[in-house]
Amino acid sequence: MTDFISRRLFLSLLGSTAATAACAAPPTESLRPSVRGAEHAKKAIKGADAIVDAAQLNGQVVFAVADATTGQKLEGGNAKVGTPPASVAKAITALYAMNVLGSGHRFSSQLVATGSVSGGVVSGDLIFVGGGDPTLDTNGLAAMVASLKERGIREVRGGFKVAEGALPYVKTIDRDQPDHVGYSPAISGVALNYNRVHFEWRRSGGAYNVAMDARSDRLRPTVYVTKMQIVDRSAPVYGYRDGGNSDDWTVARSALGGSGSRWLPVRKPALYVGDVFQTLARAQGIVLKNPEVVNRAPQGTVLVSRQSDDLRTILRDMLRFSTNITAEMVGMAATAKRTGRVPSGLKASASEMNRWAGESLGTSNLRLVDHSGLGSASKITADDMVQALLKTYDSNALRPILKSFPMRDANRRLIKDHPIQVDAKTGTLNFVSGLGGYMTAPNGRVLAFAIFAADEATRSRISKAERESPQGGRSWNRRAKAMQQQLIERWGAIYGV
Repeated sequence: MTDFISRRLFLSLLGSTAATAACAAPPTESLRPSVRGAEHAKKAIKGADAIVDAAQLNGQVVFAVADATTGQKLEGGNAKVGTPPASVAKAITALYAMNVLGSGHRFSSQLVATGSVSGGVVSGDLIFVGGGDPTLDTNGLAAMVASLKERGIREVRGGFKVAEGALPYVKTIDRDQPDHVGYSPAISGVALNYNRVHFEWRRSGGAYNVAMDARSDRLRPTVYVTKMQIVDRSAPVYGYRDGGNSDDWTVARSALGGSGSRWLPVRKPALYVGDVFQTLARAQGIVLKNPEVVNRAPQGTVLVSRQSDDLRTILRDMLRFSTNITAEMVGMAATAKRTGRVPSGLKASASEMNRWAGESLGTSNLRLVDHSGLGSASKITADDMVQALLKTYDSNALRPILKSFPMRDANRRLIKDHPIQVDAKTGTLNFVSGLGGYMTAPNGRVLAFAIFAADEATRSRISKAERESPQGGRSWNRRAKAMQQQLIERWGAIYGV
């Protein structure tokens, strides 16, 4: 069973410190056995190396912790060794985006008409112009259709086009991921429902009813550009083929059972947005031609413009839910503004962010290959992560939007009223686990910390088909998280009482 530093030990440390101060005055009565003091109690706390060794994670474990106010480095282990950060990289992306775009930045999606607009008739084309908003959902798209109807538009005589060139097209965030995982979709200047489509199946007699839709909490428009076929095979469970103007999926009948659902990634985001918009428009009596994808929109009349939430809100949700597509889109949008041109892809954009981090945060060895941390080729050192946290601590840019990290007991149950408060970003890949952020110790002292663990040798042996749930991955991750908490509790007990 994993050992955790108890609340009783924290209280004993606090009590022993107070008792030591009280015993400093000359005695006025018979002497009693003296309290040994806080330093003696601290010696009972397991050392960092012992905590790491007990986790039995193999591979590499690196960590660093520093006083957030003074910048004093307090403890470290392999702190200059680069390891995959997983989603902890999103904290760097958040800082990058807020610095370059501004925390109040809003992304815009527009409906633009070419030619004349008269009597409710668009004589030319209607163009959906994506502005890089990663948060647009079906409800938002329906609101744009409703606004178009309120403008009196009832007919479009030209074509219907979707302009996606605000950001580069990327077929999948990480090519090493299985084709069917929803957290590695395609990216472009348009996105809908985080570029995921909902697949649902129900067995009726000996046959299955299959539905592909772009559901929200209110709407379930059918999706036609994504197709699913049930086939008789044992493996793989899912298969994907680029159908030109469609995403063509197959699924093994033997894996379906009675009924179920899951989100699948979208590989053709512009066609997906156009398909769903066309369906929603038809429901409002506006008939559009089938969507055509273009890179840039021509000049025209803006009929509808929809703004996203402010960037700070978007980033807060990104850090809370760890949405990869949000990180990639806001990261590339920041690079486009910083350089004055659309980046060629994720790696080029991440390289620009690495340069920015060196200039603005003082990092020295940041080697990220994307903005989400999904690519395992990314490397970060614990020293660099802590340096970024220290550099931005006084501005309070990051800490308020980090997620509260709950402390748990040996059975993974939440510990109420734990004396340490942690605001951090977690990161998880197969045999990779990271945690970085700020911890407030029992005495109110704030520490910046980073902990990364990676068994890259084991990770490299996992086949692509096994990467969604590899053997031994969950138990490894549980041990890594337990180790992270033990290190945090050690630091709270040693440096925060």
